[in-house]
Amino acid sequence: MTRIGLISDTHGYLDDAVFKHFANCDEIWHAGDFGTLELAEKLAAFKPLRGVYGNIDGPDIRQTYPENLRFMCEDVDVWMTHIGGYPDKYSPAVKRIIYTKPPALFISGHSHILKVIFDKKINCLHLNPGAAGKQGWHKIKTLIKFCISGNKIHNLDVIELLNNM
Repeated sequence: MTRIGLISDTHGYLDDAVFKHFANCDEIWHAGDFGTLELAEKLAAFKPLRGVYGNIDGPDIRQTYPENLRFMCEDVDVWMTHIGGYPDKYSPAVKRIIYTKPPALFISGHSHILKVIFDKKINCLHLNPGAAGKQGWHKIKTLIKFCISGNKIHNLDVIELLNNM
């Protein structure tokens, strides 16, 4: 079993509560808009980190993290990108690939809207952890924790961070 902490849209702000909530995670996945390389390094020093760059990230982050990251976690095909859309409204950049070679788990950020949607058309779970930073129009900072065991995604928890905005 692999325990994942999923975060996005930190925009240079990292709430100390993230470390408490992700303490029992095996890995942290960041779906873009880190904001600073120092923030990414802080997460990477805490737990193994996978991430993608977002539209606000500068050249330092873009040299370290890719735009798209497709990988296997146990027996689950995962695709993470910052601007990916969601079921029935995928972004043009991912639409063709997601319908011809769908992953089992598709993760995006960008919207600052927490979403957990199963796309029945392609048998794919879509996750967007919302935003954990202070920049943007969201009113509550959110994270997601979940587990992967073999080909199963389970024990999904949505976390709302206190001391919001």
